[in-house]
Amino acid sequence: MAISYGGQAVLEGVMMRSPSSWAVAVRTPEGDIAEVVNEITSPMQRRGLWRLPVVRGLIALGESLAIGFRALAISANVATQERDEHGEIKTQISRGQIIFSFAIAIGFALMLFKVGPALLTNWLPIESTELFVVVEGVIRVSVFVGYIALISLLPDLRRVFQYHGAEHKTINALEAGAELTPAKVQKFSLIHPRCGTAFLLWVMVIAIFVFAFVGRPVWYWLIVSRILLLPVIAGLAYEVIRFAGKHQSNRLLMTLLAPGLWLQRLTTREPTDDQVEVSIRALRRVLEREEAETPEQQRLEARVEVMA
Repeated sequence: MAISYGGQAVLEGVMMRSPSSWAVAVRTPEGDIAEVVNEITSPMQRRGLWRLPVVRGLIALGESLAIGFRALAISANVATQERDEHGEIKTQISRGQIIFSFAIAIGFALMLFKVGPALLTNWLPIESTELFVVVEGVIRVSVFVGYIALISLLPDLRRVFQYHGAEHKTINALEAGAELTPAKVQKFSLIHPRCGTAFLLWVMVIAIFVFAFVGRPVWYWLIVSRILLLPVIAGLAYEVIRFAGKHQSNRLLMTLLAPGLWLQRLTTREPTDDQVEVSIRALRRVLEREEAETPEQQRLEARVEVMA
């Protein structure tokens, strides 16, 4: 089975990951490229239970969030040249800091995209349960798209979105078998079916169908249901994105997924050659780690899919 690679834009750089490792490449204030590489030990490599459909999506999402927070902390330390007592750039944050960051980020997302739309719809004079679920879904998707559109206007995020574009172009070039040079990579698309932006949109859409089975309970059960069913919804959305990544030549499927692809236009920008160079450097580090793995390790780890 082919190995899927993914990544994430960070501050002045890109994080790339494979099933067995992840690497961050960051442009320093002096113009050099700093690199940090770490191994990944996924539960999906040890137990078949964690590779079951839907379940694997939840595990992959948790891993992606944990690695993403660490990668952002590393890039911030590199960008500010924060070093330890030995003069080395700091590369780690504590487990407690990761958990705290998780709690803040997830709590904000739940309130803005789950609990908020549910309570707002509950206040509207809607009698029909079916209409309630649809209106709630429309509000949720509208809030999400509006939020993305709003932050895309912030000047400080433009460079992050350029690195996001560099990440997508590099992954597309790799999957097309192209030479990984800035000139070659620049020819590829900013859009990728496995993008996390498309994943989040599908979380919003799939929630409409899942919540239809719940109906319209009293307000406190309404809040509880929106939180407790999120893992199921995320797992289903992961399967959709995973399937799309493997069938990019299917025009009908790509047409159905078009809204998620369009939304990436808000979170990506055309990168410079220097930014693409950083993205390529991060990807080369994880490719080198994969080449060093034994065939048996590669066989097991290739089962783990990651999002671009």
